[in-house]
Amino acid sequence: MFFSCVNSKKEVQDFLADKNLPIGVAKNTNHVYKDSGRVTSRLITPLLLDFSNRKEHPYNEFPKGIKIVSINKNGKDSTTITGNYALTYSKTQVSEIRGNVVITNHTDNSKLETNQLFWDQKEAYFFTEDGFRLTTPESVINGFGFESKQDLTQFIAKDITGDIQVKQKEI
Repeated sequence: MFFSCVNSKKEVQDFLADKNLPIGVAKNTNHVYKDSGRVTSRLITPLLLDFSNRKEHPYNEFPKGIKIVSINKNGKDSTTITGNYALTYSKTQVSEIRGNVVITNHTDNSKLETNQLFWDQKEAYFFTEDGFRLTTPESVINGFGFESKQDLTQFIAKDITGDIQVKQKEI
């Protein structure tokens, strides 16, 4: 006897969405992003769950952590982002990274540490309302609430403590 089952791709996707199951699972992923043939960033994660079958809010989940390395035009690492858990929403291109979040700017040796961070990839912008520690070669700033460009420059630090050196403009 032979048995056969015929399901369309859409039926399978709808079934997985109804059961809240990912449409894809990738283990030990090292994904390289390119633009015009030049490597721009690398995403490294032990586990990627693909929920792109969600109609309203498709997303990817990284339940065992994530590391993202952006690469400058000279081919050197410019910024590294790590965290214990991440969600990234493909429609809005906003990511939430949680648990031991560390962002390092390799160019100017600055580092941001926090427990929760939101990353607007379209605007290349980070923000958090959680506690943070920003370490630069000149100062260490602690506070609650932080916003900055993706390379940790031009930042707004809220409710801060610490020693801060400020450059005064000459008139």
